[in-house]
Formats: sequence, C-alpha cells, structure tokens
Amino acid sequence: MFNEEAAAALFHQQLSEAIAGLPYTFNILYVNDGSRDQTQAVLEQLVQADARVRVIELSRNFGHQAALTAGLDRACGDYTITLDGDGQHPPALISEMLALAEQGYDIVLTQRVEEQGLTPFKRLTSALFYRVINRLGETQILPGGADFRLMSRVVVEKLRGMREYHRFLRGMVAWMGFKTIILPFTPPQRLAGASKYSLRKMLRLGMNAIFSFSLMPLYAAVSIGALFLVLALIEAVYVLSFWVTGNTAQLAPGWSSLMFMLLIIGGSLMVTLGLIGIYIGYIFQEVKQRPIYLIRKAISQKPPHDENPLDPSA
Repeated sequence: MFNEEAAAALFHQQLSEAIAGLPYTFNILYVNDGSRDQTQAVLEQLVQADARVRVIELSRNFGHQAALTAGLDRACGDYTITLDGDGQHPPALISEMLALAEQGYDIVLTQRVEEQGLTPFKRLTSALFYRVINRLGETQILPGGADFRLMSRVVVEKLRGMREYHRFLRGMVAWMGFKTIILPFTPPQRLAGASKYSLRKMLRLGMNAIFSFSLMPLYAAVSIGALFLVLALIEAVYVLSFWVTGNTAQLAPGWSSLMFMLLIIGGSLMVTLGLIGIYIGYIFQEVKQRPIYLIRKAISQKPPHDENPLDPSA
C-alpha cells in the first residue's frame, strides 16, 4: 500500500468478508511502501483489531514490485495470494482461486477483461506495452495481466531465489513455467482516492520489463550497424567504378551528401551506445547487490509459529 489511508480499512473489511467461512487458516500481511499519509496508523489499528494481520513498513517508497517482494519474502502459507489494497483486485475471487489451486494448479493468474474508468491513453499504452514486450522477449506475458495472483509454496520459494534488482514479477512468474491457469475478472472502481501509479512509474516498469527479458534492442542496434556497413560498401563500389572507368572528373565534391551520411551514422552510433549504456547501467546496479527493499519495522500481535522470513534487509 502507498498512501491508502482512506481505503485501507474498507479493503480489510472486504477481505475479511471474502475469506470468512473458507476452510483455510489465513495470515494477512500488509506492506506499507513508505506512505507519507496516515496509512501506517490505520494498518496498526488493524493489527490490534485482527490477530491475523501483520504489517511491514518499508523505510521509503521502493516501488510496487519491491513491496510485493517484501511480502513474498515473509509469506509462510501453502498458498500465497498477492493483491493491491485499493479494491481494484476484488477479494471475492479468492475462494475461486483457491478452488483452482486445489485442482493442481501452481499459479492462478488473473486477467483484466474490462477496466472501468480507464482513459483512452492508458488503454493504448497498455496494449502497446504488451504487444512490444511479447514481440521482443522470449517470455510471453499475459496481456491485461495483473499482480493479483495465487502461487503455491514451491513457486514462492523459487521466486524468492530470483533476487534481481530490476523486477518485473509478471515476467518472472511467467518465466518459471509452473502449471498455470488464467482467471478473468472485471476490476471494480477504487475504494477511495486516486491511482498512485504515475506515468513515470509506468515507464520505469516498462523499461524493466523490456531490458530484463529481452536482448532484442541490442540485436536491433547490431542490425542497424550492419545496414550502414552494407550501404558504405555500396558507396565504395560506386566510387571505385569511376576510378576504374577513368571518369574521376565526374566525382563532385558532394558536401551535402557527406554531411547527410555523417549525421545518420552518428545518430545511429549514439542510439546504439545509449542502448548498450542502459544494459551496462542495469549490470552496474545488479553487481552492487544492494537490497531490493529495507524494512523500517514489522508489527503483529504474535508471529506465526512456522514463519522463517528472509533477512528483512533482503
């Protein structure tokens, strides 16, 4: 959760109603991703009112994927379900997800089929993103997929071992290849407030997805370089033909065409170096091995007896 003080209590009420009567023992873990409002105070009240609730407060806003990772690192059940706390991932689907898991599926993915209140720009960029990532990458990402999913214990344990800093969990889960089923759903309206997922955050997530799951940008840069090499050879043959035939007098100075080619080649080189630089930057951030998130504090009435969380600085 990030700045969801108005929605937190309402969401917990929805969640409690959805899991009431189900033949399972539930632990409820909320991750406060560095909220600057009263979200933490509301969550602490939920801890006091409901013994099933645990709260992790991160030291700052590390981002959606890091917050999900913090929750997964401390999950201890046979099944783990991740969902956002704004109400757009309906808790009413949990019973159906558990029923599918009992049929032998390791992963139950959800897919948005209708998105109420979504702007045309968001629809266009979302469709374009999935088309690009599925064209460029070897791992196929479910269009309209969400981070609302169920995973078995074995999936969560394997996912914990993937500690890359730039995370795109939808792609990481798809890459693992466990037995999966898709559950379509229609997202309801937010319980309160507005979306905190800015255009900048969406672009960052898109870059993480493309550069973490595809080398195609580098292949494209190599192809552009090869194309200009071929053009240069053609130009060389063209010039040599004048020397062979003795028509060197027809060779004009050609300042304009020379500058044109230099600008194209120079621009292509800059794009290629930029793509290489992005990959090197990703490598640089990975080799530093900084933690994905940092925990400021964890709160619960009493920890589960079988909890064996990772280092809270992981």
